[in-house]
Parts: sequence; C-alpha cells; structure tokens
Amino acid sequence: MPVALAQKAIDESAKAMSLASAQALADTARVLAKTLAEGGTIFICGNGGSASQAQHFSAEFVGRFLMERPALASVALTTDTSILTAVGNDYGFEEVFARQVKALMKAGDVLWGLSTSGRSPNVLKAFQAAREIGGKTLFMCGDKAPEGLEVDMVITAPTPDTPRVQELHLLYGHTLCQLVDHLLFSAPGELDKS
Repeated sequence: MPVALAQKAIDESAKAMSLASAQALADTARVLAKTLAEGGTIFICGNGGSASQAQHFSAEFVGRFLMERPALASVALTTDTSILTAVGNDYGFEEVFARQVKALMKAGDVLWGLSTSGRSPNVLKAFQAAREIGGKTLFMCGDKAPEGLEVDMVITAPTPDTPRVQELHLLYGHTLCQLVDHLLFSAPGELDKS
C-alpha cells in the first residue's frame, strides 16, 4: 500500500507539472528581470508552506541560484516576527503583509504573493496596497484565482490538491530564478526583446 500511495503522488505531481505553462513563466521572468535591472526589488509573501517558499525564493535571488552573480534585491515579508506579531496584534492578521508593502515598496517594485487556496486575505490585501503604490503584482495560486482579482500576472497550478500545488510552486519559483539569471547575466540582450 505505501508503494501504491507513493506512486500515485508521483503520478499526480508529474501530470500537474506537465500542464504548467512555460510561456507564463517566461513572460513573468522577463518582468522580474526588468524590475531588477531597473533597480527595483521583488517582495514575496505567503502563509504556512507558502511563507517558507517566499523565504526560499528570496534567498535564491539574494544569494545565488545556479551561477555566481551579483546579489539581486528581494525581501521575504514573512520573516520579521516582531513586525508580524505587532501588526497582527495591533491591526489584525489580514494587514501583516500590506503594512510592510506600504512601508517598503516603491512604484515599479514587484509583490509576488503565494496562496495555495488563492484566497489568503493577507496576501490579497497586500496586492491592493502594492497597486496603490504603483507596484507590479504576481500571484501564484492553485487551480483557481479568485473572481475579479486585480493583479498583473497570475500563474496557476493546474490541480486542486494542496501538496501538488506547493510542488508546482517550487518548480515555478526555481524556473523563474533560472530564467531571471539567464536574462540578466547569460543573455542580457534578450531582456530588451519584447
């Protein structure tokens, strides 16, 4: 039985990955790379497993991914426990990312939000704050983004199963890191092509 369950998980993950949109990732990577090339910052947020992935992706930009290169400006909005608890206590948990966006983001920066359900109130409020500042917004969610969502870029994971969504988000994040490195450092001429 454990072998059958393991094989089922592998098969489900492989099927979902096979449905991923390479074009959406390439288009998004171009926006991220242009933002960084123009001196902007990528801010990333999410809850639970998505919080861990926000930190992971931010670390890949600031540290390195597959090549030695300069550090890239990225901040995970999930890491400062004093801010998270103070804002959560004083304003409510729905404000923990929006308040940081208002303090740190500038026009032209990117807010990248992750939500497996697509309905995380604090991520959605952060998008609203980012739009008011003039920031760009990227939403990674499960198979359905909320109706009427106002974001610049949406990358969905074509599965309703939370573990598979998180696996796809990891693939998407790593792919974006690799494409950003390629566009900025291996083939910078490609960045100017629309």
